[in-house]
Amino acid sequence: MGDFVTVKERKGGIYTQDVIARSHRLYADEPESYGSADLGPAPFEYVCAGLGACTTMTLRMYAERKKWPVSHLAVDVSYKKSGTGDEMKHVFVRDITIEGDLDEAQRARMLEIANKCPVHRMLEGQIEIRTGLFEV
Repeated sequence: MGDFVTVKERKGGIYTQDVIARSHRLYADEPESYGSADLGPAPFEYVCAGLGACTTMTLRMYAERKKWPVSHLAVDVSYKKSGTGDEMKHVFVRDITIEGDLDEAQRARMLEIANKCPVHRMLEGQIEIRTGLFEV
């Protein structure tokens, strides 16, 4: 079936959610300025986190396989909408920090690899969402 996450409302703020992924329990929420309790990241922040985590994990796997001296990886991800109507684009900006003694060719290769992370590919690709409604 693939990855599976359950999200359900919880007490806290008007938009506070429990997020259950395997054995992990997280919160999602909106800020107080939206009338909620700000108990966790907002949904778009989770998308940014997924892109950032996938990027650093993909880069770490590649650096380990190549045995390159990468001591630390970090990614700052921001999101914004650009344009309006049919011209609306969703723009993610990744600023990648690679600590380690890499030459320019290795750094360029790491940038290429970052663009191949699975979440990056998913966000750039064609997405289909199938929605079902269950009554209790």
